[in-house]
Amino acid sequence: MPFVYRLQKVLDFRIRKKEEQLMILQKAQQALFMAEADIQRNNEEIVLTKQAQRQADFTMMEAYDTYLHHLWEKGEQLEIVRQEKEQIVQQEVQKLVELEQAVKVLEKHKEKSKDAYVAEQKAAELKNMSELGVQRYFQQSREAKEEQELLEQYQKDLEEENGN
Repeated sequence: MPFVYRLQKVLDFRIRKKEEQLMILQKAQQALFMAEADIQRNNEEIVLTKQAQRQADFTMMEAYDTYLHHLWEKGEQLEIVRQEKEQIVQQEVQKLVELEQAVKVLEKHKEKSKDAYVAEQKAAELKNMSELGVQRYFQQSREAKEEQELLEQYQKDLEEENGN
């Protein structure tokens, strides 16, 4: 009879939950990368605006300053969003680690159960082999005894024939 793990459904459920958590983590990481890309684009916009300000007419300086302040404020807001997304990623990583540990515990339990099952099967097989060996020994000794008796009977018959 093959090995059947009694908690296989629980193990499968935990593996599915781990895979779902991995997908959630990947989405959170993607959101973090998007936030970092937004920050990068904002920083590039600041650099371009500063370069344009140097070449612009002096009457436009106030507009450039206002726009730069707006970009800096936007950059601060984007940094706050990035930090929030990074915190979410860290939380999702922690959840994934907990789920992986739960799966590993059950996999280790399954392995130990399988080892115990194999040892039990070997012990049962050895017991059967031992019983077969004992039976074979008694059968062989009985056959040897019967052969000995037949041989003695044959020798006795020969002696009686020779004696007559």
